[in-house]
Amino acid sequence: MTETEGLYVPPGHGRVVETPAQRVTFKVTGLHSRMASTFEVEVPPGFDVGAHVHTRSEELFYILEGELDVLAFEPRVRTPDNWRTWESSSGSRVVRATPGTVIVVPPGCPHAFANPTETPAKMFFQAAPPPDHERYFEELLDILGNGGPPDQEAIEALRAKYDIEQLTPLRHR
Repeated sequence: MTETEGLYVPPGHGRVVETPAQRVTFKVTGLHSRMASTFEVEVPPGFDVGAHVHTRSEELFYILEGELDVLAFEPRVRTPDNWRTWESSSGSRVVRATPGTVIVVPPGCPHAFANPTETPAKMFFQAAPPPDHERYFEELLDILGNGGPPDQEAIEALRAKYDIEQLTPLRHR
């Protein structure tokens, strides 16, 4: 790609980073865009990213296949374990996102997603500014690929490194 050429990524292409917990296909990276990193993320049954918040990053999720429980609001009370029971002061609650649903998360907004079904889900995901999420995914998937339960201390240190305050634990089957 040159300065006067766009980027074309055909279906099924892009660098894939995969573990039993998640499969992430890098579609657009900081090498190609100053605006956002773009990924296709396959979310297996039982995966819960855990509620978290960024001070600088903005994110966009577009559900392509399957269903995900999604949180994108500041709760009245940040309980430390189960974000699915949270409610905002205006009455917002966790929603079940289906194909075609868009979720935009501004900086400072707690958010989470989980696949409570027995069917994999797939989403289009953008994170701005690049390339922090690219590096975060690579390092997170290395941690999750070690087998056994997630190393919560390693995940906590990684998230702090990439502007992610973890509010509830990351979980996967």
